[in-house]
Amino acid sequence: MRILVTGGAGFIGSAMIRHLIDHSDHEVLNYDKLTYAGTLSTVERVASSNRYRFVQGDICDAAAVRDAMLEFRPEIVTHLAAESHVDRSIDGPGAFIQTNLVGTYTMLAEARDYWQGLTGAAKDAFRFHHISTDEVYGSLGENGLFTEETPYDPRSPYSASKAGSDHLVNAWGHTFGLPVLITNCSNNYGPYHFPEKLIPLMIAKALAGAPLPVYGKGDQVRDWLFVEDHVRALQTVFETGKPGRSYNIGGNNEKQNIEVVGIVCAILDELRPRADGVGYAEQIAYVADRPGHDKRYAIDASRIRDELGWTPAETFETGIRKTIEWYLANEDWWRPIVEKSQAADRRGLAA
Repeated sequence: MRILVTGGAGFIGSAMIRHLIDHSDHEVLNYDKLTYAGTLSTVERVASSNRYRFVQGDICDAAAVRDAMLEFRPEIVTHLAAESHVDRSIDGPGAFIQTNLVGTYTMLAEARDYWQGLTGAAKDAFRFHHISTDEVYGSLGENGLFTEETPYDPRSPYSASKAGSDHLVNAWGHTFGLPVLITNCSNNYGPYHFPEKLIPLMIAKALAGAPLPVYGKGDQVRDWLFVEDHVRALQTVFETGKPGRSYNIGGNNEKQNIEVVGIVCAILDELRPRADGVGYAEQIAYVADRPGHDKRYAIDASRIRDELGWTPAETFETGIRKTIEWYLANEDWWRPIVEKSQAADRRGLAA
């Protein structure tokens, strides 16, 4: 099939593209604006494939989206392009409203027009797959899991913008009959993760000898999902998922943030110990918490397991080791990004 991937130069989008080129016969169009978090170095390894092409474009630009669809003729649109960092959404919500809401509307409007121009088997096969987050559900207490029936209760500008985009996708399915799919995933980690997010940020700061900032008490709980497991799930959904259905994707790996930081420190102690013999955990520094920080996320992924047969292949222990090994072996990728974009600077204090 021909797969149009929006945001294909970002973290999850690039993993999706590398996976499809390596493990399928699908053709892929990478449609990406190349914002601060998008770089074509993430897909450099597969860019020479005759099944890959790239178009630089903004999902808010209707004419550019239309031209890309008409030229490439996709059978699947996997919509990953989004502003995604909660701290940045606190400092500048407007960009999140524009990209995540207006951009998703633009993608839906153009996909609908394109789909209505199809006939027969091509029209029947078309899917619009919207990739979202578990953060739309709000915050859990000590018990319970997010299911596909959990009411939406977003708490940050980021999660509110993603919740709104989910509602738009559902509305286009119900009102216009567009064959849509929605997936809501837990916290991803793995290679090529932009180093403003927790795990790559801790690795970068640890190696720099800098304090490791842990928000509040570090007792916030997240369900961690290795990015390669996630993109396998995404392929499973757009190939075999039922239109109009949503699927939660989780890694079955609940960890407190402070526990994650401790594991990162322990593996770095083993793989690249400090010259002075002191453990990296000595660099942990507790800092002011993020405003409105959600306490706990946890995914019930039984629907995608039972209906589509997907399960994660990695535990957190195996996935985090692979991730840290990759960052140690690819410093030439992330160090320039940290320096150029101030990715390691603190944001989201709402000051």
